[in-house]
Amino acid sequence: MPTLPLSGVKVLDLSRVLAGPWASQMLADLGATVIKIEKPGAGDDTRGWGPPWVTDAAGNATKESAYFLCANRGKQSVTVDITTPAGQAHVQRLARECDVLVENYKVGGLAKYGLDFANIRKLNPRLVYCSITGFGQTGPYKDRAGYDFMIQGLGGLMSITGEKDTLPGGGPQKVGVAVVDLFTGMYSAVAILAALRHRDATGEGQHIDMALLDCSVAMLANVASNYLVSEKVPQRMGNAHPNIVPYQAFRCRDGFLILAVGNDEQFARFCAEAGLRDVAADARFTRNQGRVEHREALIPFIEAVFPTRDRDDWLAAFERLGIPAGPINSIDQVFADPQVIARGLRIDLPHPTAGTVPGVANPIRFSATPLVHERAPPVLGQDGSV
Repeated sequence: MPTLPLSGVKVLDLSRVLAGPWASQMLADLGATVIKIEKPGAGDDTRGWGPPWVTDAAGNATKESAYFLCANRGKQSVTVDITTPAGQAHVQRLARECDVLVENYKVGGLAKYGLDFANIRKLNPRLVYCSITGFGQTGPYKDRAGYDFMIQGLGGLMSITGEKDTLPGGGPQKVGVAVVDLFTGMYSAVAILAALRHRDATGEGQHIDMALLDCSVAMLANVASNYLVSEKVPQRMGNAHPNIVPYQAFRCRDGFLILAVGNDEQFARFCAEAGLRDVAADARFTRNQGRVEHREALIPFIEAVFPTRDRDDWLAAFERLGIPAGPINSIDQVFADPQVIARGLRIDLPHPTAGTVPGVANPIRFSATPLVHERAPPVLGQDGSV
């Protein structure tokens, strides 16, 4: 097998729950050796976030939650009581040998154990030390605890997610997965890789200060840009898009589909297929700018035509015409989808108590150094205890 991109890199993972473990799992997938430090007898909080639970060979529930499995693939687990001098000394020894340390304790929380950046830097000046908190190491909120759901609200994401207040079911809605944690984990992994590049060039490690709130605001992307340019406060739009029309879900005769028209030519082809030639010829709708400005006039025409045919009939026509569209799948349908199967996105890894456990493959596809998933998320203390 070819050497993985991060082979030889050692990561000390003092993080729990999702943002930190997501970052360190990415590094493990890329070939780094990741040593996860866990509390004796309990471990990562998410080990207890069930059901569902992993079952052993006899079908009995274990203490391994499905949640824990999602973010800890490829790691070692060492239980250490960092409140004791022996535990602190062990973590410090590991830090001397490692290239990266990831932690998500409250600001200043590791200083009393001698495991904060200032103390660890004295032991290993080449170490890249990544701290992940709710609000960062500075600012008036720095001492507050931060959780994904709360940050989705505070950071503005819930103000633009959900149906309009004037419609049934309207109101703020969180995203169905902990997207702020996941984005923070991904931003953190990118930052760590950049810091390693800097370390290799200069010999100097550094402290990375990552905050859930910062990442939540950054990921507002075009919505934030729309506000900053126009000074108009974006509102919830349900499944509609603020800058492209038609780009939303529509009800067909037997279910829903997503129509994602990306340019004027696609809109013209859609109208021809849907029997809406008069709509296509209307000067208000010919260009995307006009469709955005006049969406309230346009959308009823489209909503009226979709119930005349079945979903799959529409989708087959759109596939033939090169019009972007797709179904709204349930999770079981996702893993039964032929493209998902062909891409090998489900994996099954050997596990010491369950035999095998399922998971989702890393989506990165390298041509020269393909990723190989071989190690399941570890049971608590699988690789040692102090």
